[in-house]
Amino acid sequence: MKMFLLLAIEATVDASEAAETAGEGGFGLNFNILETNLINLAIVIGLLIYFGRGFLGKMLVERRTTIAAAIQDAEKRRKDAVSALAMQQQKLAQAQAEAERIKATAEKNAEVARDAVLSQAAQDIQRLRDAAAQDTTSDQERAIADLRRQVTALALQRVESQLASRLNDSVQQQLVDRSIALIGD
Repeated sequence: MKMFLLLAIEATVDASEAAETAGEGGFGLNFNILETNLINLAIVIGLLIYFGRGFLGKMLVERRTTIAAAIQDAEKRRKDAVSALAMQQQKLAQAQAEAERIKATAEKNAEVARDAVLSQAAQDIQRLRDAAAQDTTSDQERAIADLRRQVTALALQRVESQLASRLNDSVQQQLVDRSIALIGD
């Protein structure tokens, strides 16, 4: 490798000296083989091929194995990702099915609860109607009983007032005698 560097440095130094000597004449072709460094360039290229072939081949083989390993790793990660995606899609499908089942169960339970509430409300309304009718009936019976008591009290009051005015001692004696006669028979 050191040899390669020395040859490369010497070739550049020679090329710069040749350019200075060509000087100010402008651009032109120099057909002198020794001055144009064709031999030096051929030697450098030959050395590069001879010594660099092993080094460059080794670098290319290492690069190839690195790329192959990276490709295999990427392929493995892709397969893992595909299997993970399939698993997650399966889990998603299961979760969606479970959500649909829960939703259907909730709707069914809501329907049952709604029916139960409506049934209970209907029973409560009927019970309230029955209680109201019973209250009305009992209030009516109470009112009738009160009216009967009042009528009876008024009738007794009137009878007592009429009896007191009509009943004298002779009428009382006749009533007592008649009652005794009825008892004696």
